[in-house]
Amino acid sequence: MRMFLTLVAVAIAALVMAGWRAPVAAQSVSAENPHRLPSTHFGSDGPVAAHGFDVPPGFAGARVANNPLAMDATPIGAATCTACHSREAQNFAHTTHALGMQVAEAADPQTPTCETCHGPGSRHAQDPTAKGLIIAFSHEGGSPIETQTATCLGCHSGGPRDQWTGSVHQRNELSCSDCHNPMARLSAEGLMAKPSINETCATCHTDIRQQFNRRSHMPLPEGQMACVDCHNPHGGFNNALIKTDTVNETCYQCHAEKRGPFLFEHAPVRDNCLNCHTPHGSNQHALLVAPVPMLCQQCHSHVRHPNDLLTAQSLGTGAAPDERLMGRGCLSCHAQIHGSNNPSGPRLHK
Repeated sequence: MRMFLTLVAVAIAALVMAGWRAPVAAQSVSAENPHRLPSTHFGSDGPVAAHGFDVPPGFAGARVANNPLAMDATPIGAATCTACHSREAQNFAHTTHALGMQVAEAADPQTPTCETCHGPGSRHAQDPTAKGLIIAFSHEGGSPIETQTATCLGCHSGGPRDQWTGSVHQRNELSCSDCHNPMARLSAEGLMAKPSINETCATCHTDIRQQFNRRSHMPLPEGQMACVDCHNPHGGFNNALIKTDTVNETCYQCHAEKRGPFLFEHAPVRDNCLNCHTPHGSNQHALLVAPVPMLCQQCHSHVRHPNDLLTAQSLGTGAAPDERLMGRGCLSCHAQIHGSNNPSGPRLHK
């Protein structure tokens, strides 16, 4: 009986596999076949009607930008723009924006391209040297910073840019084009103005970039992380533009083992990681703001141990060497400095 059931099961499986492998003729949606999917139209000459869309999404909704300094200007089309700006057109041709606009224009020839970002060009064509008649994405082009950013946010609103208004970058009158260059493909992603995100940030934050050259540093120079892993350059709830509500929450994204909860917590750790660590780079071990035990003595002075202050004279090469300054200092005994779950760990020994 068992052998018979086994043979039946094998036969059923063979029939199922044969049916699965058999070619199925493509059929379109019709009254006779209401449950068939429509053709994908891969490789078709016309991009319309693919997947049921009348026009391609995204760039198909592009509109001519509003230029407050040339309210009476009218659109003139991309052909007029490229007649003078041929070099810019060549640089722009392989960017993300150009490829999207080409698809949208193929579906609807009335879709604006250059004027989607730069505004209507009739006044600029009449007087090319006058500043402000076209939206220029530079500090010297005559267009207000507010107009430049509003043009970009017309498509790129929401998400990580929700807090742009009022952010430290917005208050310092940065334009989107200070960090991004949509007219050329200089970076692998993000249309950055430099080859990488880190190089773009370092254009202004040179002091922070130098901190990564210190003895102990975050692995940013090695390419294992980027500035935007911790910061949101488009806005945040504090001047540091960190991506979470607190410094600790940002650190816990990678250092989850320090999150706890712990049976015995170290209060400064729970308060703020920056009480002991500097986030970018330090010449001390483990990104510490000061060497151990000097760091510990900023809070723990004259407590339980002999009340002599440890200084450089207590080092092995000093006038009064002290064993408590050797090795890892306080951490030689208080090893679980971030917190302990051991029943015998109120002093963070275990």
